[in-house]
Amino acid sequence: MRRIGVCLLLFLFFIAGTKSHAGKVIVGSERTSEYFPLLQDQRIAVFSNHTGLVGDEHLVDFLLKNKFDVMGIFAPEHGFRGTADAGEHVANSVDKKTGLPIFSLYGGNKGDVNQEILDGFDVLLVDIQDVGLRFYTYYVTMVKLMDVCARNEKKMIVLDRPNPNGHYVDGPILDMKHKSGVGWLPIPVVHGMTLGEIARMVNGEKWLPENRECELEVIACDNYTHQTLYELPVAPSPNLPNMKSIYLYPSTCYFEATPVSLGRGTPKPFQVYGHPNMKGYDFSFTPRSVPGAKNPPQLDKKCFGVDLSDLSDEEIFKKGIDLSYVIDAYNNLNMGSHFFRSFFEKLIGVDYVRQMIIKGNSAEEIKAMWKDDVEQFKKQRRPYLLYAE
Repeated sequence: MRRIGVCLLLFLFFIAGTKSHAGKVIVGSERTSEYFPLLQDQRIAVFSNHTGLVGDEHLVDFLLKNKFDVMGIFAPEHGFRGTADAGEHVANSVDKKTGLPIFSLYGGNKGDVNQEILDGFDVLLVDIQDVGLRFYTYYVTMVKLMDVCARNEKKMIVLDRPNPNGHYVDGPILDMKHKSGVGWLPIPVVHGMTLGEIARMVNGEKWLPENRECELEVIACDNYTHQTLYELPVAPSPNLPNMKSIYLYPSTCYFEATPVSLGRGTPKPFQVYGHPNMKGYDFSFTPRSVPGAKNPPQLDKKCFGVDLSDLSDEEIFKKGIDLSYVIDAYNNLNMGSHFFRSFFEKLIGVDYVRQMIIKGNSAEEIKAMWKDDVEQFKKQRRPYLLYAE
């Protein structure tokens, strides 16, 4: 009888452990049984940065440990180690740990891949953490690499990762006359897709030049849906240090196209906004030169404004993209046309938002303008989704 009781107890522990494991998101890089067979006898290039982890180990180190033939690393904005400033030139280099060449895709070579590099690999393995915004540049680099692969008959394998802003879609679809390095595809600001899903959509919608198609395989995440609130294990770039910054990013990034500081050079980037001449605010901060923000806007000047870091996640989710912060600063500074720079349209993707702010429209009135864009895109993307909405 006692033996039966012990067996029952062990069985219950097993069931509990199984349920616990079933609830944990398993990212693509951890699903080795799915992609290791695809890498056998292949020369491998890796597009990744510091976020490309398998547990606590970087994917490149993990592949080398498992005797795969890795020939080099492609690095995006912020570099392979993720420490460069936004927009900073990143040169080709050598990874000190592995001795592998690092080919920068963000900087002087403008994303070009020379023939010598192309001849050196058969498969391009993509493993990088995105945050789900049209102006976050990692997906742009991936799409450019898809075209490189398509033109040169190389296969791309995407080891998918969750989108921390994947639980909603918001913002206008990019007017392609504003296409740039911070807006590459006709998608909303918050597209709600993983990189694997975007890659599938790029192929399906024929968004590569001359209708090219990339040979593509996506290793999907396990136990993930678009309603999963996934907390990133490592900061994706220097100025997105925590989940609050990632959740506020869709609403505060537009300050990049104004004189207003959004907190670069402070402990709360993308979580505050302010300017030396803003009036009527008790909160203040002073941007300093720090790693990842060496020369932030309003450097060493005391800025007055608003601290958004105390907002709850639920409040942020409820509002989605909230232009009331930009409208508040615009009205307070009273700078007229000098408030906005041309970069604003590249970020928001359409002409009418600036015009409506200048006319005095509310954030809600502006948001209503892109409601149809959101519904249209949700239908358009549906065939390419890998995870339940």
